[in-house]
Amino acid sequence: MKHDQTDKNWYVVHTYSGYEDQVSDQIKQRIDSLDMQDKIFDVVVPKENQIEIKNGRRRVVERKIFPGYIMVQMIVTEDSWFVVRNTPNVTGFVGTSTTPSPLNEDEVKSIQKRMGVEEPKYHIDFSIGELVNITDGPFKGFDGTVSEIDDQKGKIKVLVSMFGRETPVELDSLQVKKV
Repeated sequence: MKHDQTDKNWYVVHTYSGYEDQVSDQIKQRIDSLDMQDKIFDVVVPKENQIEIKNGRRRVVERKIFPGYIMVQMIVTEDSWFVVRNTPNVTGFVGTSTTPSPLNEDEVKSIQKRMGVEEPKYHIDFSIGELVNITDGPFKGFDGTVSEIDDQKGKIKVLVSMFGRETPVELDSLQVKKV
């Protein structure tokens, strides 16, 4: 196993799902206790805010972007690799078994952008083709089929059968419920 890279890069570390925050904290503690500040610089659990609609209420929830993975900014050496690899609940680095693959600059920027997004995304718990009942607005009481979902705006299009033909109706996702 050769690690003679001197570049500082971001690497993806695979953890047991649900242990991402715990592993991140443990690596941070190990950086201090094992004096690795010059080799391991940052540990991040990529998360983003989403708007979830449950029981007609909107709430912002923080979700992991990549469940089971964390990002570590480090210079890979025999020692730093060993410190991260042997942290409890870490299953390995993403890459070949002997050489972790660094993320490229664009991937890192794209993930950081997602994490820094102030505007939370809507988490709409409907799927295309699903039968829904309209609970609010001029079409209240009608049933229809979801034809489009716009996560950015929190809107869905529902095909409602009226006068023997399907008519698309754009609704806020709070205006419908599952049948």
